[in-house]
Amino acid sequence: MNTTTISRPTTLEQLIDSGWTSRSVKAEIQANFVRKLESGDDLFPGIIGYDDTVIPELNIALLSGHDLLFLGEKGQAKSRLMRALVQFLDEEIPYLALPDVPFHEDPFRPLTKAAKEYLANNSPDQVQIAWWKREDRYGERLAPGTKFADIIGEIDPAKLMRGTGMSAEEALHFGLIPRMHRGIFAINELPELDELVQVGLFNILEERDVQIRGYPIRFDIDVMILFSANPSTYNRSGKVIPQLKDRIGSIIQTHYPQERDLGIQICEQEADIELAGEYPVLVPYFMKEICEEITLAARKSKYVDHQSGVSARFSIANYRTMISSARHRGIVLGERPAVPRISDLAHLSASALGKLELDLMRNQQMKETQVLDAIVAQAVAKVFQEYVDVHGLQEITEVFAKGVKIEVGDMVPSGQYAERLKRIPKIWDVAFQVNAAECEAVRASCVEFILAGLYSMDKISRAQRHGRTSYDL
Repeated sequence: MNTTTISRPTTLEQLIDSGWTSRSVKAEIQANFVRKLESGDDLFPGIIGYDDTVIPELNIALLSGHDLLFLGEKGQAKSRLMRALVQFLDEEIPYLALPDVPFHEDPFRPLTKAAKEYLANNSPDQVQIAWWKREDRYGERLAPGTKFADIIGEIDPAKLMRGTGMSAEEALHFGLIPRMHRGIFAINELPELDELVQVGLFNILEERDVQIRGYPIRFDIDVMILFSANPSTYNRSGKVIPQLKDRIGSIIQTHYPQERDLGIQICEQEADIELAGEYPVLVPYFMKEICEEITLAARKSKYVDHQSGVSARFSIANYRTMISSARHRGIVLGERPAVPRISDLAHLSASALGKLELDLMRNQQMKETQVLDAIVAQAVAKVFQEYVDVHGLQEITEVFAKGVKIEVGDMVPSGQYAERLKRIPKIWDVAFQVNAAECEAVRASCVEFILAGLYSMDKISRAQRHGRTSYDL
């Protein structure tokens, strides 16, 4: 019964009268999921690019009542998807308001000896009920460094010193998974979990009972277990015990955006950077395309370790850096709006290098900065070639046909570019979807894009010195 439509009971008697019924956490998730599915709600807000691939598989797994493994490379929204499952829990559920009880006990199906004795010795009108909120019913742990006692439990020496016998239920300290009884628990990077802990998960996944130092407790733990893993480690022999793999209900395979435009949408959403304000920034779409293409080129580069992957965080950090470089210029030079240019990409080393892992077997000579420079150049060439194919090289580049020499840089005022250009072809506004004729900063961005593109096609020469770049036709 939906408790949000009635006043919350505070005693067991009131709870019984309210008509509330007890159900497992997976049955609860299924019921709420079906209700959202029927109503056509957005099941996973903020998740982009998975509508035809990941989401259908996840929907079926939820209907199946499975424990889940999200398998994918870093930056593929695995953790976000796991945390999103919280929305399918009830807003609140009742539990017995008892001190010194390790679980949020179901008033109708208590687990512990203390809770059972309490119910047996008190009438329903005396039994106090409290309410557990949805957002508190999700727990998460990173596998590296996690010990058996952390997520399963251990015998509590302090309780033994107070005279509690080792065979008594009260002598045990329960870990995170038992304490998430009636909730969801997630373990990130499953292959990094110690083998002893993996063994401890066998019974929890299969029988839902807990074994601590040989003391079996038939508690019928009600918890949905989620895992995440990278394919390169999950599929490596010996990293995950076969018996544990066998007990995972469904594997949900994630992936990187399959189209550049989807990657741009994700980047803009996750970067969440303010473009308006006192120092506004206007980002031409071709600069967004280049920023995302840098990520795509990195994922394909033979110098980058493909097993590690190139996260969406790579795109997000680079996008923020590009915008911040333009805003820095706007603040110093008083340009409004500031418009990102190719020269702003020179600062990507600060945000990009820590997120790229090189393939040392294939690359023993190139430095990280050289690999990044090559990736950026490849991305610029790819995007520029697309514009050339659509709009024609001649009309895009005709303004530079008379041997103009232009010096560019992230701190060169936009007005200096305008001085070099007496006439702006109308095709520019069509090709770049920006008003290059009326905004000097936009024009400067277009100019740098064309110059960098022409250089990538060996149409012009380039010289770099002291943070400035000169193009000579």
